[in-house]
Amino acid sequence: MKDFADYNPIAIFIYFFAAAGFAMFTADPVILALSLTGSVLFFIFRNGRKELRSHLFFFFLFIIMSLINPLFYHNGVTVLFVMNDNPVTLEALLYGISSAAMIVSVLYWFRSFTQIMTGDKLLYLFGSVSPKLSLILSMALRYIPLFGKQAKKTDAAQKGLGLYKEDNISDRIRGGTRVFSVMVTWALENGIITADSMTARGYGIGRRTFFALYKFRKSDLGLILISLGLLAAAASGTGFGVISFEYYPAIKMAPVTAASVFTYAAYGLLAFIPTIIEAEESIKWK
Repeated sequence: MKDFADYNPIAIFIYFFAAAGFAMFTADPVILALSLTGSVLFFIFRNGRKELRSHLFFFFLFIIMSLINPLFYHNGVTVLFVMNDNPVTLEALLYGISSAAMIVSVLYWFRSFTQIMTGDKLLYLFGSVSPKLSLILSMALRYIPLFGKQAKKTDAAQKGLGLYKEDNISDRIRGGTRVFSVMVTWALENGIITADSMTARGYGIGRRTFFALYKFRKSDLGLILISLGLLAAAASGTGFGVISFEYYPAIKMAPVTAASVFTYAAYGLLAFIPTIIEAEESIKWK
Protein backbone atom coordinates (compact mmCIF):
# COMPACT_ATOMS: atom_id res chain seq x y z
CA MET A 1 0.00 0.00 0.00
CA LYS A 2 1.22 3.57 -0.69
CA ASP A 3 0.17 7.15 -0.22
CA PHE A 4 -2.47 8.42 -2.64
CA ALA A 5 -0.10 11.08 -4.00
CA ASP A 6 2.43 8.35 -4.88
CA TYR A 7 0.17 6.84 -7.53
CA ASN A 8 0.86 7.52 -11.18
CA PRO A 9 -0.37 10.96 -12.32
CA ILE A 10 -2.57 9.30 -14.94
CA ALA A 11 -4.41 7.30 -12.26
CA ILE A 12 -4.74 10.35 -9.99
CA PHE A 13 -6.09 12.51 -12.82
CA ILE A 14 -8.68 9.89 -13.81
CA TYR A 15 -9.79 9.54 -10.19
CA PHE A 16 -10.35 13.27 -9.70
CA PHE A 17 -12.10 13.42 -13.06
CA ALA A 18 -14.48 10.67 -11.91
CA ALA A 19 -15.11 11.92 -8.36
CA ALA A 20 -15.41 15.66 -9.02
CA GLY A 21 -16.88 15.36 -12.52
CA PHE A 22 -19.83 13.24 -11.41
CA ALA A 23 -20.60 15.59 -8.51
CA MET A 24 -20.65 18.58 -10.86
CA PHE A 25 -23.44 17.16 -13.01
CA THR A 26 -25.86 15.80 -10.45
CA ALA A 27 -28.43 17.39 -8.17
CA ASP A 28 -29.10 14.40 -5.94
CA PRO A 29 -28.57 15.49 -2.31
CA VAL A 30 -27.24 12.10 -1.21
CA ILE A 31 -24.57 12.09 -3.92
CA LEU A 32 -23.62 15.68 -3.08
CA ALA A 33 -23.44 14.89 0.64
CA LEU A 34 -21.12 11.95 -0.08
CA SER A 35 -18.99 14.12 -2.36
CA LEU A 36 -18.70 16.91 0.23
CA THR A 37 -17.86 14.50 3.06
CA GLY A 38 -15.30 12.59 1.01
CA SER A 39 -13.54 15.69 -0.32
CA VAL A 40 -13.34 17.40 3.08
CA LEU A 41 -12.10 14.27 4.88
CA PHE A 42 -9.43 13.69 2.24
CA PHE A 43 -8.22 17.28 2.53
CA ILE A 44 -8.13 17.03 6.35
CA PHE A 45 -6.19 13.76 6.21
CA ARG A 46 -3.59 15.39 3.97
CA ASN A 47 -3.26 18.73 5.77
CA GLY A 48 -4.28 18.14 9.38
CA ARG A 49 -4.58 21.39 11.32
CA LYS A 50 -2.65 23.54 8.87
CA GLU A 51 -5.75 24.81 7.06
CA LEU A 52 -8.21 25.44 9.89
CA ARG A 53 -8.90 29.04 8.82
CA SER A 54 -9.70 27.94 5.30
CA HIS A 55 -12.26 25.47 6.66
CA LEU A 56 -14.01 28.33 8.44
CA PHE A 57 -14.04 30.32 5.21
CA PHE A 58 -15.61 27.47 3.27
CA PHE A 59 -18.10 26.86 6.08
CA PHE A 60 -19.34 30.45 5.91
CA LEU A 61 -19.29 30.24 2.11
CA PHE A 62 -21.54 27.18 2.35
CA ILE A 63 -23.95 28.98 4.70
CA ILE A 64 -24.12 32.11 2.54
CA MET A 65 -24.64 30.20 -0.70
CA SER A 66 -27.33 28.07 0.94
CA LEU A 67 -29.27 31.15 2.02
CA ILE A 68 -28.96 33.11 -1.21
CA ASN A 69 -31.31 30.87 -3.21
CA PRO A 70 -34.35 30.92 -0.85
CA LEU A 71 -33.96 34.66 -0.29
CA PHE A 72 -34.01 35.57 -3.97
CA TYR A 73 -35.96 32.69 -5.56
CA HIS A 74 -39.38 31.86 -4.23
CA ASN A 75 -40.41 28.82 -6.26
CA GLY A 76 -41.93 25.87 -4.48
CA VAL A 77 -45.19 24.94 -2.80
CA THR A 78 -44.05 24.47 0.82
CA VAL A 79 -43.88 27.93 2.38
CA LEU A 80 -41.80 28.05 5.56
CA PHE A 81 -42.39 31.73 6.36
CA VAL A 82 -42.93 35.07 4.67
CA MET A 83 -40.28 37.81 4.79
CA ASN A 84 -40.93 41.27 3.30
CA ASP A 85 -44.00 39.88 1.51
CA ASN A 86 -41.84 37.21 -0.17
CA PRO A 87 -42.35 33.53 0.64
CA VAL A 88 -39.36 31.46 1.70
CA THR A 89 -40.01 27.89 0.54
CA LEU A 90 -38.58 24.57 1.62
CA GLU A 91 -37.85 23.60 -1.98
CA ALA A 92 -35.74 26.72 -2.60
CA LEU A 93 -33.87 26.17 0.68
CA LEU A 94 -33.04 22.55 -0.15
CA TYR A 95 -31.98 23.52 -3.66
CA GLY A 96 -29.67 26.19 -2.22
CA ILE A 97 -28.13 23.72 0.23
CA SER A 98 -27.57 21.17 -2.56
CA SER A 99 -26.01 23.78 -4.85
CA ALA A 100 -23.73 24.99 -2.06
CA ALA A 101 -22.70 21.41 -1.27
CA MET A 102 -21.87 20.79 -4.93
CA ILE A 103 -19.75 23.94 -5.28
CA VAL A 104 -17.89 23.53 -1.99
CA SER A 105 -17.19 19.84 -2.59
CA VAL A 106 -15.80 20.53 -6.06
CA LEU A 107 -13.63 23.31 -4.60
CA TYR A 108 -12.26 20.87 -2.02
CA TRP A 109 -11.59 18.27 -4.71
CA PHE A 110 -9.63 20.81 -6.72
CA ARG A 111 -7.75 22.01 -3.64
CA SER A 112 -6.46 18.47 -3.14
CA PHE A 113 -5.85 18.20 -6.88
CA THR A 114 -3.61 21.30 -6.94
CA GLN A 115 -1.64 19.96 -3.96
CA ILE A 116 -1.03 16.54 -5.49
CA MET A 117 -0.70 17.36 -9.19
CA THR A 118 2.52 19.36 -9.15
CA GLY A 119 4.08 20.99 -12.21
CA ASP A 120 6.25 17.99 -13.10
CA LYS A 121 3.23 15.68 -12.89
CA LEU A 122 1.26 17.89 -15.26
CA LEU A 123 4.20 17.95 -17.65
CA TYR A 124 4.33 14.16 -17.47
CA LEU A 125 0.59 13.95 -18.06
CA PHE A 126 0.16 16.47 -20.89
CA GLY A 127 3.71 16.94 -22.14
CA SER A 128 3.46 14.51 -25.03
CA VAL A 129 -0.08 15.59 -25.96
CA SER A 130 0.18 19.37 -25.68
CA PRO A 131 3.44 20.80 -24.32
CA LYS A 132 2.10 24.37 -24.32
CA LEU A 133 -1.01 23.40 -22.36
CA SER A 134 1.02 21.49 -19.81
CA LEU A 135 3.38 24.43 -19.42
CA ILE A 136 0.50 26.88 -18.87
CA LEU A 137 -1.17 24.60 -16.32
CA SER A 138 2.05 23.98 -14.41
CA MET A 139 2.91 27.69 -14.33
CA ALA A 140 -0.62 28.63 -13.23
CA LEU A 141 -0.58 26.11 -10.38
CA ARG A 142 2.88 27.31 -9.39
CA TYR A 143 1.77 30.92 -9.16
CA ILE A 144 -1.11 30.15 -6.76
CA PRO A 145 1.13 29.49 -3.69
CA LEU A 146 3.68 32.08 -4.82
CA PHE A 147 0.97 34.74 -5.03
CA GLY A 148 -0.14 34.00 -1.47
CA LYS A 149 3.41 34.09 -0.06
CA GLN A 150 4.24 37.32 -1.87
CA ALA A 151 0.99 38.91 -0.64
CA LYS A 152 1.94 38.10 2.97
CA LYS A 153 5.40 39.61 2.45
CA THR A 154 3.92 42.76 0.93
CA ASP A 155 1.40 43.10 3.75
CA ALA A 156 4.14 42.68 6.38
CA ALA A 157 6.32 45.25 4.61
CA GLN A 158 3.51 47.81 4.55
CA LYS A 159 2.84 47.26 8.25
CA GLY A 160 6.54 47.77 8.91
CA LEU A 161 6.42 51.09 7.04
CA GLY A 162 3.57 52.25 9.25
CA LEU A 163 0.94 52.48 6.52
CA TYR A 164 -1.68 50.87 8.77
CA LYS A 165 -2.08 53.74 11.19
CA GLU A 166 -5.53 52.88 12.48
CA ASP A 167 -7.20 49.55 13.09
CA ASN A 168 -10.52 50.18 11.36
CA ILE A 169 -12.41 48.90 8.35
CA SER A 170 -11.57 51.80 6.02
CA ASP A 171 -7.85 51.50 6.80
CA ARG A 172 -7.95 47.77 6.15
CA ILE A 173 -9.71 48.33 2.82
CA ARG A 174 -7.09 50.88 1.76
CA GLY A 175 -4.32 48.53 2.86
CA GLY A 176 -5.85 45.59 1.02
CA THR A 177 -6.21 47.72 -2.10
CA ARG A 178 -2.54 48.69 -1.94
CA VAL A 179 -1.50 45.06 -1.50
CA PHE A 180 -3.64 43.97 -4.43
CA SER A 181 -2.20 46.72 -6.64
CA VAL A 182 1.34 45.68 -5.72
CA MET A 183 0.54 42.02 -6.39
CA VAL A 184 -0.88 42.74 -9.86
CA THR A 185 2.29 44.64 -10.75
CA TRP A 186 4.46 41.85 -9.31
CA ALA A 187 2.59 39.15 -11.26
CA LEU A 188 2.89 41.03 -14.56
CA GLU A 189 6.57 41.81 -14.01
CA ASN A 190 7.37 38.25 -12.96
CA GLY A 191 5.52 36.89 -16.00
CA ILE A 192 7.60 39.08 -18.34
CA ILE A 193 10.82 37.98 -16.62
CA THR A 194 9.82 34.32 -16.92
CA ALA A 195 8.98 34.71 -20.61
CA ASP A 196 12.31 36.46 -21.33
CA SER A 197 14.19 33.78 -19.40
CA MET A 198 12.51 30.97 -21.35
CA THR A 199 13.22 32.73 -24.66
CA ALA A 200 16.88 33.16 -23.71
CA ARG A 201 17.12 29.45 -22.94
CA GLY A 202 15.74 28.51 -26.34
CA TYR A 203 12.26 27.37 -25.38
CA GLY A 204 10.12 26.70 -28.44
CA ILE A 205 13.01 26.25 -30.90
CA GLY A 206 12.79 22.48 -31.06
CA ARG A 207 10.75 19.67 -29.64
CA ARG A 208 10.79 19.83 -25.86
CA THR A 209 11.80 16.81 -23.81
CA PHE A 210 11.36 16.19 -20.11
CA PHE A 211 12.48 13.63 -17.56
CA ALA A 212 10.10 11.81 -15.26
CA LEU A 213 10.50 8.98 -12.78
CA TYR A 214 6.84 7.98 -12.73
CA LYS A 215 6.20 4.33 -13.46
CA PHE A 216 2.90 2.72 -14.27
CA ARG A 217 2.35 -0.20 -11.90
CA LYS A 218 -0.41 -2.71 -11.28
CA SER A 219 -1.73 -0.63 -8.38
CA ASP A 220 -2.16 2.33 -10.75
CA LEU A 221 -4.12 0.18 -13.19
CA GLY A 222 -6.21 -1.07 -10.29
CA LEU A 223 -7.03 2.48 -9.18
CA ILE A 224 -8.04 3.41 -12.74
CA LEU A 225 -10.26 0.36 -13.18
CA ILE A 226 -11.91 0.82 -9.77
CA SER A 227 -12.51 4.55 -10.38
CA LEU A 228 -14.01 4.02 -13.83
CA GLY A 229 -16.03 1.02 -12.68
CA LEU A 230 -17.57 2.88 -9.73
CA LEU A 231 -18.19 5.91 -11.95
CA ALA A 232 -19.97 3.72 -14.50
CA ALA A 233 -22.11 2.14 -11.76
CA ALA A 234 -23.10 5.54 -10.35
CA ALA A 235 -23.71 7.06 -13.79
CA SER A 236 -25.84 4.13 -14.91
CA GLY A 237 -28.05 4.55 -11.86
CA THR A 238 -28.55 8.20 -12.74
CA GLY A 239 -29.02 7.57 -16.44
CA PHE A 240 -31.64 4.88 -16.02
CA GLY A 241 -33.61 6.86 -13.45
CA VAL A 242 -32.73 4.62 -10.52
CA ILE A 243 -31.96 7.75 -8.52
CA SER A 244 -33.62 11.07 -9.25
CA PHE A 245 -34.50 14.10 -7.20
CA GLU A 246 -36.72 17.02 -8.22
CA TYR A 247 -36.93 20.23 -6.23
CA TYR A 248 -39.60 22.21 -8.10
CA PRO A 249 -42.50 22.66 -7.88
CA ALA A 250 -42.54 20.08 -5.08
CA ILE A 251 -39.89 17.74 -3.73
CA LYS A 252 -40.05 14.43 -5.53
CA MET A 253 -37.57 11.60 -5.00
CA ALA A 254 -37.35 8.23 -6.68
CA PRO A 255 -38.28 5.33 -4.39
CA VAL A 256 -35.46 3.71 -2.46
CA THR A 257 -34.66 0.32 -3.98
CA ALA A 258 -31.75 -2.08 -3.97
CA ALA A 259 -30.53 -0.51 -7.23
CA SER A 260 -30.55 3.00 -5.76
CA VAL A 261 -28.70 1.83 -2.64
CA PHE A 262 -26.13 0.18 -4.92
CA THR A 263 -25.74 3.45 -6.85
CA TYR A 264 -25.20 5.46 -3.69
CA ALA A 265 -22.78 2.86 -2.34
CA ALA A 266 -20.80 2.91 -5.59
CA TYR A 267 -20.29 6.67 -5.52
CA GLY A 268 -19.73 6.64 -1.75
CA LEU A 269 -16.89 4.17 -2.18
CA LEU A 270 -15.51 6.27 -5.04
CA ALA A 271 -15.58 9.43 -2.90
CA PHE A 272 -13.83 7.76 0.03
CA ILE A 273 -11.09 5.89 -1.89
CA PRO A 274 -8.31 8.44 -1.16
CA THR A 275 -9.37 8.77 2.48
CA ILE A 276 -9.26 4.98 2.88
CA ILE A 277 -5.79 4.89 1.31
CA GLU A 278 -4.52 7.73 3.52
CA ALA A 279 -6.05 6.16 6.66
CA GLU A 280 -4.57 2.76 5.93
CA GLU A 281 -1.17 4.31 5.31
CA SER A 282 -1.40 6.30 8.54
CA ILE A 283 -2.39 3.22 10.57
CA LYS A 284 0.41 1.23 8.96
CA TRP A 285 3.17 3.66 9.97
CA LYS A 286 1.75 4.96 13.28
